[in-house]
Amino acid sequence: MASRETTARREHIVSLAQSNGEANVEDLAAHFGVSLSTIRRDLATLTGSGKVARTYGGAIALTGHQELSLRQRIGEAYTEKHGIALWAKQQVQSGDSVLLDGGSTVGALAHEMRQLGNLTVATASLNVIEELGDAEGITVQCLGGRLRTVSQSFVGPLTEGALEHLTFDCAFLGADAVDAIRGICEADLEQTRLKELIARRADRTYVLADSSKIGIRPFHAWTTLQKPWTLVTDGNVTEEYLSAFAAEGIDVIVVNSEGNVLRRASNRIDG
Repeated sequence: MASRETTARREHIVSLAQSNGEANVEDLAAHFGVSLSTIRRDLATLTGSGKVARTYGGAIALTGHQELSLRQRIGEAYTEKHGIALWAKQQVQSGDSVLLDGGSTVGALAHEMRQLGNLTVATASLNVIEELGDAEGITVQCLGGRLRTVSQSFVGPLTEGALEHLTFDCAFLGADAVDAIRGICEADLEQTRLKELIARRADRTYVLADSSKIGIRPFHAWTTLQKPWTLVTDGNVTEEYLSAFAAEGIDVIVVNSEGNVLRRASNRIDG
């Protein structure tokens, strides 16, 4: 358990990040009169709890948006996520090697995939492991690493290293937000790095995001995916956003709560 002094320092770090938007490790160490390693431990703890986001070079950034825990997100847009999951399940074929990312929408897909068989599923998500760990006919490969408590998924060099030995027929990615130009937005740079690597290893990449996540920019960390990739969303998406993704050459599948296709903004057929 952290000491009272440590807890107070970490709370102050969060306050500084909210005020300044970005804070350098060296500056923080000088400000608090502690070592660089102490600040790095503080940042690792704060990142794991979703209170700050790390940037390369040892700085931190926070936009003022609070990253919700996986448990909190599961109840949001439940109907929309269910429809997206139903459609996504239909893209998985017997014998496929599938990568399931973290997040509540991908977790909903994992639940639906329990009905399938003869699959190999790789994941860094504890939620997916819980859903599919005892599913008959599904082999689960766990990508280990450092556990981000807030997202209940693994990130970091160990996770990325495991990906170097795998390829996938299809990958399903979650997102905190999606933008037609910038790509996938996440609270943590290690998450965006992992998504980029996953997409490179997959023949087909699907981003599962309900319409409330489209066009917003809650954090500073982004993944720009190599095209082609497919965004799967719900019927509340606006025409403006559909047009923006189409203009960037990104395929969009719009589905209803039953997983039926309402509209395609696509230059190719994905089943």
